[in-house]
Amino acid sequence: MSADTEQYLVKQEPYYQPQEDEIELYEAAYAERLPVMIKGPTGCGKSRFVEHMAWRLGKPLITVACNEDMTASDLVGRYLLDSEGTRWLDGPLTVAARIGAICYLDEVVEARQDTTVVIHPLTDHRRTLPLDKKGEVLDAHENFQLVISYNPGYQSLMKDLKQSTKQRFSALDFDYAPSALEASIIAKETGIDEEKATRLVKIGETARNLKGHGLDEGISTRLLVYAARLVKRGIKPRAACRMALVRPITDDKDIVATLDHAIEAVFG
Repeated sequence: MSADTEQYLVKQEPYYQPQEDEIELYEAAYAERLPVMIKGPTGCGKSRFVEHMAWRLGKPLITVACNEDMTASDLVGRYLLDSEGTRWLDGPLTVAARIGAICYLDEVVEARQDTTVVIHPLTDHRRTLPLDKKGEVLDAHENFQLVISYNPGYQSLMKDLKQSTKQRFSALDFDYAPSALEASIIAKETGIDEEKATRLVKIGETARNLKGHGLDEGISTRLLVYAARLVKRGIKPRAACRMALVRPITDDKDIVATLDHAIEAVFG
């Protein structure tokens, strides 16, 4: 394995607790080099799962956080001017296709649709990446795999994946873990006791029940971990919850009051 490839390896095992058969399914998809789409709400473990699978398979991982300003050149590459003249610089998608990495496009729907079209030739029998500006058609390495994620419940009709893109992928549905498992994950991640972790999950469930009734998104597992880390640091649970769970997700005074009341009820 080359030094260029080595730098993208996930060196330490990212902790991940499976909910169903997603590990087995992903391993089968990778064995066939099928592109994979991972769908689920914010902070439910999508990125952690991809990192865990890259570690589990021993494959390099290149992650791209997609945004609305991202261009096709940001993914594929561009010519740059330096003191020696003009040189080509591969983008992350091109690097992944060259070295045989898993390329993970996180929240791909945030990218412009004219940008996501560039992935199409990599997701069918061709497994190629046209580098139009360079006049090259890159054949993807045999180990290359494309993985994308997005949150279908959060997107508007104007920011959804085209059917022509969706139907190029196999897909896994993710959601927040059942309460007992989520509490176990939080305890393992942070070192707080299961009893406190269970209380944090109750607050998270209260917020998730408000989704569509004043909240665009509920409290993620990620935020519950943040709160647990503050508690572990010695911050009082109620203050930790207000800081990590409530204030980041809403400015609505009524919702804040409702969630603060839930915190008082659980940790009062």
